[in-house]
Amino acid sequence: MNVGIIGSGTMGSGIAQVAATADCTVKLYDTNQEALGKAKSALEKILLRLIEKGRINTEEKNRIQSNISYVDNLKDLSDSDLTIEAIVENLNIKKKVFSELETYVSDDCIIASNTSSLSIASIAASLERPERCVGIHFFNPAPLMKLVEVIPAIQTSKEVLDKSVKTIKDWKKVVAVAKDTPGFIVNRVARPFYGEALRVYEEGIADFATIDAAMKSVGGFRMGPFELMDFIGNDVN
Repeated sequence: MNVGIIGSGTMGSGIAQVAATADCTVKLYDTNQEALGKAKSALEKILLRLIEKGRINTEEKNRIQSNISYVDNLKDLSDSDLTIEAIVENLNIKKKVFSELETYVSDDCIIASNTSSLSIASIAASLERPERCVGIHFFNPAPLMKLVEVIPAIQTSKEVLDKSVKTIKDWKKVVAVAKDTPGFIVNRVARPFYGEALRVYEEGIADFATIDAAMKSVGGFRMGPFELMDFIGNDVN
């Protein structure tokens, strides 16, 4: 399968690694050459760490890297069977990219967004063939997090949904099909978690470190709410 990833930031490069590990031919696209260079260097470091931990060998590292090419022209994704957009969470920018992308790819290409909460139906509306659009939401870090939300818009065809679910399962991920509502499943549940933590701090009940420590030691969470917000990045989430 030929996979095009739009955006070489943390999520885009992570998804590219997942697809390449599953032996897909991946093109990672970004308009910024420096960002592409950083993504390539970051992957090298990640794979070397995996070798050190005994999770992969040198042959597997070389295979994964050879499956990814780095491109700065959207037209280079024209042979994609699946594209996944992972750029800034701005609806207008996403719609502009999707509209241009559709002019390059085949009629059978699935055009997906990794948005964490924006309306898939609104993104799909930018396409001439909105039935090919679907949400495929990975969590950070994509290579480690098993869960992937697959979100059909009201326009999404059953064929596109079924093919998307099968592909993500083939990539050794656990799929949760969610309705196209704000935040989908995980982020909708997580918002009150963050919100209540902020209220506890604002009311002077405890400081950031204490709240995080309590939620980890007593609540059993792997990360406290403030640690998690910092890790995800409030500026991009």
